[in-house]
Amino acid sequence: MPASTPDVRVRRVYDAPSPDDGIRVLVDRLWPRGLAKADAHIDEWPKALTPSTELRRWYHGPDGDYDEFRRRYEAELAAPGAATSLARLRTLAETRTITLLTATKHPETSHTTVLKEELTG
Repeated sequence: MPASTPDVRVRRVYDAPSPDDGIRVLVDRLWPRGLAKADAHIDEWPKALTPSTELRRWYHGPDGDYDEFRRRYEAELAAPGAATSLARLRTLAETRTITLLTATKHPETSHTTVLKEELTG
């Protein structure tokens, strides 16, 4: 019997937690502005999985391009520290729902889409 696809979701960290979120994982390098840690209900914050400061600044600058961002971010995810954190989340996703949390206003064109694909692909 084939393994089922992991249940990985993406939500904005500012949205109210839901009982079906499973493990809530903050995937932003910086703590979200204006959000108290007690209100966030974060289970994990693996900073090794977040885009580097340099990549984030480049992407949000005048030369930022999503396809190139994706390529560079995938390369960062292959680095040893990120690969270890990614493997840990993959293992958790085999048996639990994982909700990736971000402050990004447009998750569909952010690192969260790439990360979700890495976890479910």
